Amino acid sequence: MTTSCRGIVTGGTWCVDRNRAIDAWPHEDGVAEILATELYGGGSGCNLAIDIKKLDPAFPVTTIGLIGDDADGRFLLGQADAHGIDRIRMALTSAAATQFTDAYVSQRSGRRTHIFFQGTGALLTPDHFSFRGIDARILHLGLPGAHKLMDQKWGNDPNGWVTVLRAARAEGLLTNLELFSIAPERIRALVSPCLPHLDYLVVNDFEIGALANLQTSSDGLTEIGACIRAAKVVMEQGAMRLVVVHFPAGAIALARDGEVVSAPSFNIPQSEIVSANGAGDAFASGLLYGLHEGWPVSAALEMAHATAAVSLRGLSTCSAVEDYRACLSRARAWGSRPSLALQQVSL
Repeated sequence: MTTSCRGIVTGGTWCVDRNRAIDAWPHEDGVAEILATELYGGGSGCNLAIDIKKLDPAFPVTTIGLIGDDADGRFLLGQADAHGIDRIRMALTSAAATQFTDAYVSQRSGRRTHIFFQGTGALLTPDHFSFRGIDARILHLGLPGAHKLMDQKWGNDPNGWVTVLRAARAEGLLTNLELFSIAPERIRALVSPCLPHLDYLVVNDFEIGALANLQTSSDGLTEIGACIRAAKVVMEQGAMRLVVVHFPAGAIALARDGEVVSAPSFNIPQSEIVSANGAGDAFASGLLYGLHEGWPVSAALEMAHATAAVSLRGLSTCSAVEDYRACLSRARAWGSRPSLALQQVSL
């Protein structure tokens, strides 16, 4: 891989998000009122591609995925075109309906509930991925657990994710894998074989704990020391040059040489928060953008937090993300949360 290559290729989940703000999540046989609705693209391949193009419209982004030859599929193609994403490697099929998610956010609790239909996602395989001729530097891939055939053994590889990551690295791409917050044992089974084929891993506190088989929170609060310990366990299992763990209060980044960099999140006013849909994707977008541009890890973490904070103002995953300069300016005006006191963390 040469540093003359520029851009990011996203691969994997492209789905339609039917976003709904409701008054409160009901019990079974209960009733909830829908307060607002919005149709938008979703999934790892879609969200990061759109977020990056909104951060920097001139930045080259290519995507690879599988969608249905139906109205939802055409909607997603329109989303890609509207944001200037190179989608020539997006495949269409009439064998299944386009993957979609019903995404609810409760006004009372602020919590999200996602109910998804796998559809075309179940038909995605490593054969849909070709990296020949892509002049990009980083592959962002996801989501293990949301694609039936990719989750299964492929050739001599334990699953199709390993096959795709191996192929990307053979073409000189740096690799990052986005996770799906499914059962911890399922995360370990699908993702652990991928770790030797990753250059970056950007996950939340639950996901790093699942991978390391360690508890990383207590009474709903993230234990930073436990996250660092879990990141070290995962680092030892893989080839990553950087493992990043984000959580509501901030994030930590562990480099292969053992250096830990931390950054608090931004203190967005509660009155501006609409939904956390896509906040993790937004964080990864800001981080990978900064790393791609050669920024120090500390600056890339600030960009990640700024993108995530700004994204919280929208009901949909990417709708509120702005130019990277505007994101930083807005977030800095809100100010940061208290610094993470790593010197007081027991490792």
